[in-house]
Order: sequence, then structure tokens, then C-alpha cells
Amino acid sequence: MAQIVIADASPLIILAHVEGLGWLQSLFGQVWITSVVRDEILPGTGKPGEQLIRAAIESGTLRVFEQSRETPVFPTLDEGEASCIRAALAHPDDKCLLLMDERLGRAIAGEQGVPVVGAAGVIGMAKMRGLIPSASEVFERLLKTDFRIAHDVIRGVLKGVGEWQD
Repeated sequence: MAQIVIADASPLIILAHVEGLGWLQSLFGQVWITSVVRDEILPGTGKPGEQLIRAAIESGTLRVFEQSRETPVFPTLDEGEASCIRAALAHPDDKCLLLMDERLGRAIAGEQGVPVVGAAGVIGMAKMRGLIPSASEVFERLLKTDFRIAHDVIRGVLKGVGEWQD
């Protein structure tokens, strides 16, 4: 199990939409976000999920750390994803896990030797741990929002938790 879990914006926003932020503490204990990610997900504009994420920060489910380190530079990533990878690399003696959905960010994290799981994987983990009765119901709710997860990813998770019907 990872000692340090660092989340990018997208998985947190997705989990907020399906009322899954509470799963994070059960699955991982404490989850960290960078100050850059905090600023991305809490712009103060009342976006969906913003209030739930703010409450998770205030309760300590999500912890924020400031970063002064600016290298390595990942020019093809947005600053939130880059800050998450930098944060993981800043803890070389700890087992880090990134929660990240964006394909390019996941690929670069993998190249750097940092394991990654996305929101779909967290949903699958929640099902396997008995935190939710049905992963497919969560995916159905998610697909009613403007977020998109590839059908092959959903199918893979549902197969993994025994909910896929051929």
C-alpha cells in the first residue's frame, strides 16, 4: 500500500460528483493535494463539487502541501498534473501513488516510476472494499454528468469487480 497518496484535480472532481470523496479516507487514509491543485479545484466560483472538496480539505480528508520545488519541468502537462508528479518525486524514499486521470500525465508519471490510478480505479477499489454496493451504478451516475471515461476503462473495472455482463 502507498505511504503517500497525491491527487490531481480531475479524480477529486469526479469523486465529488458521485459523492465518493469519503471513500478516499477508507481506501488510503490521508490523501494529499498540492497547493496548485487546490487552487484549480477551489476557484471560488461555485462549480459543482467545489463545496464538497472544500469540506474534505477542512475535515483533513484532503491535506494540502505547499511546493517550492519547480523542477523537473513537464512542459507538456498542465501545472496541476506537473505539481503532483513533482510532489511524488520529492518523496523518493516513500511509496507514492498518484490519483490522476489525464492520459499524458499518467504516461509521464509512469515514465518517472510513479504508479497511478484514476477515478475509475478508485470506484473499483471502493466496490472491492465494500464501500459501495455497485460500481456500475456509480458509473451510470457519472455518465450523466459532463465527465467522460472511456467505455473500455469502465468495462475493465466492471470486469475486475465481477459486474460485467457479456
